[in-house]
Amino acid sequence: MNTVSSLRRRRLLAGVLDEFLLVTVTLFVAVTVVRWLRDPGSALYVADLNVALAVIGVLSGAVLTALILTLPGRRSGGHINPAVTVSLWLMGAFPGRSVVAYVLAQFAGSAAGTGLARLAWGRTVALPSVDYAAIAPAPTWQPAAVFLAEASSMMVIIFAVGFVARPRCARLLPYVIGLSVALVIALLGPRSGGSINPARQFGPATLAGQTTDLWIYLVAPILGAVLGAWPHRHLNRRRLPTRAVRSAAGGEGAVAVMVALADVQAEEDARLVGVDHRAPTCVDAEGPATARPGTMPGHSRAAGLHNVDARERPRHRGRRGQRPSPPEPVPLATPPEQPATGRSG
Repeated sequence: MNTVSSLRRRRLLAGVLDEFLLVTVTLFVAVTVVRWLRDPGSALYVADLNVALAVIGVLSGAVLTALILTLPGRRSGGHINPAVTVSLWLMGAFPGRSVVAYVLAQFAGSAAGTGLARLAWGRTVALPSVDYAAIAPAPTWQPAAVFLAEASSMMVIIFAVGFVARPRCARLLPYVIGLSVALVIALLGPRSGGSINPARQFGPATLAGQTTDLWIYLVAPILGAVLGAWPHRHLNRRRLPTRAVRSAAGGEGAVAVMVALADVQAEEDARLVGVDHRAPTCVDAEGPATARPGTMPGHSRAAGLHNVDARERPRHRGRRGQRPSPPEPVPLATPPEQPATGRSG
């Protein structure tokens, strides 16, 4: 059990560090793109806000997809969004004990990525036209409308992701997520801001001092994710297939904390400590009994287990590398009138 606990801690720490790194890169790229597209002194300046947001959306979606497919993305699951972490937990595809650690790592990465962009580009990042790439709604949009737009867009994305993550099309999931983010930024960016990611807004808004509407961008996406995950959990539609989501993240051979369903996690942990978690059960003629590893499921003594081919019989061993010595023969009882050393007949 200590080995299993140590393994889980190492997995959690690796996933937390990967999420911190992924979000740091995401925010650094986001601030950099906004700095080059929205700074009037830049050679790539785009005056039209709608066009600029469309370009930002395409680049953001492409970067997000690429990060999910990287090695850190495969190891951690490539959440990069606290709302995604919460939704995967509600759908049974992520362990609840890791949610808080992942979310804290994502917020820390948001602040770190924004700070690195400030160090890299200097005062240009703080210009009003760039403003640390902080998201702001249109002046005509009221807080209630912004909240509804952010929550509903995230709800639709999570609801769709729950159905896309099927074994046959799970590999398309990173691209579907990237495309969804690009569309939300392009369509809702000029209106509600199109954040749908609390970590995307946390660092820029904090460093820019725009904390008035920050609670909307922190709460609304998570609420939308909860609503989007609710049908998959409570209406018994289905649960996200663990191995399918792992395949979608490109980590079929990796330990993906993101997709650790309880039964698969227990199976993996037991395998790593040398226990056969999937040992079949054999129904005996005298009642149910747990079969040892190597026994043939579906056989019983009444059905003639002794007739099974020798290669399929269970091998009972003692210590590793040693065969148990055969039991001592039990002498047969002899009649009183014959000596114990005599021969019968």
